[in-house]
Amino acid sequence: MMNALIARILLCLPLLIFVTPGPLYAATNVEISEELTTLYRAARKVISDNQGHINNAAIGDKGLSGEVVADKTLENYQKATGKTITKAKMTQAQAAMLNAVKKVMDDNQDLINEKGTGLKGFLPAIFARQVATTFSLDMKGKMNIKLTAPKKYVRNRANRPDKWEHNVVETIFKSPDYEKGKSFFEDTKVKGKSAFRFILPEYYGPSCLGCHGTPKGERDITGGKKEGGVLNELGGAISLTIFH
Repeated sequence: MMNALIARILLCLPLLIFVTPGPLYAATNVEISEELTTLYRAARKVISDNQGHINNAAIGDKGLSGEVVADKTLENYQKATGKTITKAKMTQAQAAMLNAVKKVMDDNQDLINEKGTGLKGFLPAIFARQVATTFSLDMKGKMNIKLTAPKKYVRNRANRPDKWEHNVVETIFKSPDYEKGKSFFEDTKVKGKSAFRFILPEYYGPSCLGCHGTPKGERDITGGKKEGGVLNELGGAISLTIFH
């Protein structure tokens, strides 16, 4: 009787072992991607919130060192997610993101603190692009992150969507049936290498329209031409790649 019971238990064990790894693996990649893209947004928000301060020609030292902005980034992340990232228990990728934030801010101190100059061109999008480049280099081919957008709204060629990003933006994010703000992700290939790809849509808010709104073609404060975007329109995306 006991031997028969043990035999039945042993027969069930392979099934339990077989079915558990798949969902756990997928959830890990999604969690990593959500954390990093939210952290990236949290850093960019610091610059957006302090744009007027940065452009104040009457003030020299703005008090926005790399360390200060990194701390404010973690505060924004906690407010957005309800979760705390501690410096003592960061993952490699989280540390690389904050180190990129620090480096970009420290490298731009002379520009940010230039007294007598108003608009300095140190905008949230410029900051975010520099952070993305620094982070991707630091991760040494393990991960990369970038800002991208529908092709008609891309100002910097380095931010042009690749084929995968373009397809997601045009056929998925722009679909009337797709849930607004929802990320998209899948396992795919990047230049022949297996990778997990995650992309998060972003929509024009009131603060975006000063540079990207209407009338289309009019020069904005940076000298660039406005794209004619409207409130809540899909204006960009954050794209993250994790290589297997």
